[in-house]
Amino acid sequence: MKTQKLMDEIREANLSYILLAQQLIREDRAEALFRLGLSEDVADIIDSLTTAQILKISASNLLMCRFRFDDQVVWNLLTHHGVERGASGMHAAILMSGRTAEAA
Repeated sequence: MKTQKLMDEIREANLSYILLAQQLIREDRAEALFRLGLSEDVADIIDSLTTAQILKISASNLLMCRFRFDDQVVWNLLTHHGVERGASGMHAAILMSGRTAEAA
């Protein structure tokens, strides 16, 4: 029962993520690539998916999205609770955008 609930939640997360990614890619491709951390090739694939393909991929037991960073510095900046939260969030965004450019 617990495993089935987990699989249902993964399917729902996959479906939401793929639909969101497809919508962002179609509305503003450059921004979608930046915000989602996707390559042009992956964006082309997501953009061309049919409804049947999206449903099939979503049903996978693997989560299609992942955290874009595994750096403790970024996590600390994002979770910092204090007066400087706005500056910390901005600093984290700058660090993450630099990593997106490095990956391209």
